[in-house]
Amino acid sequence: MPLGALRATPLVEQATDRLREQIAGQEWPVGTKLPGENALAQMLGVGRSTVREALRALAGAGLVQARQGAGVFVIATEPEENWSTKLRRAAVADVYEVRMVMEVEAAQLAARRRTGEDLTAIEAALAGRRGAGNGSTAEFVDADIALHAAVVAAAHNPVLTALFTEFVPALRQGLIDLVDLLGLRSGDPHHGDAGHAALTEAISRGDAEAAGHAVREELNRTLAQLQAV
Repeated sequence: MPLGALRATPLVEQATDRLREQIAGQEWPVGTKLPGENALAQMLGVGRSTVREALRALAGAGLVQARQGAGVFVIATEPEENWSTKLRRAAVADVYEVRMVMEVEAAQLAARRRTGEDLTAIEAALAGRRGAGNGSTAEFVDADIALHAAVVAAAHNPVLTALFTEFVPALRQGLIDLVDLLGLRSGDPHHGDAGHAALTEAISRGDAEAAGHAVREELNRTLAQLQAV
């Protein structure tokens, strides 16, 4: 099947889609070497720079691989799932295990690195969590996540912050469902307040060991409940 020239913008996106279609349709089976940049540019009616960007996008999706001195080869017909998609499909308990490892370290770093502004933000988030105890489950979970986000931000590590942000969508609904399913707030609308207060106090006084212990204990309790469901 001929590729056919492309119409106007956005050319890179069009070129990427057209090449992806060829690969998915087995026009170029796994193991096949793609035509060179000049040939692809001529087939698609675009410049070499557009082809180069399209191939880079396909490589990022795990469909092709450039081999030094040999060319570009097809290595898969379906794109790899990105990190966000994998998190959405993962079991909440599995995501929580990784979250616990990440947040224990974040809490310890926060205790060592927090600034006055960080402490103000964490204390405000704790107050917000307490205030949300009178609200809906969704409001309570959002306030809880906001407190943990403030702690992670106080670690001043942009990679940890980005990872936590990626985890939130995969955790939020699972936590809402868990709280409702087990009735965790039926006897105490401020469920977990003591543990979060201990975390905040440990970070305030710069006690990294206590901060790590507080968040580990709190998340361990939730993980045990998740695994029991």
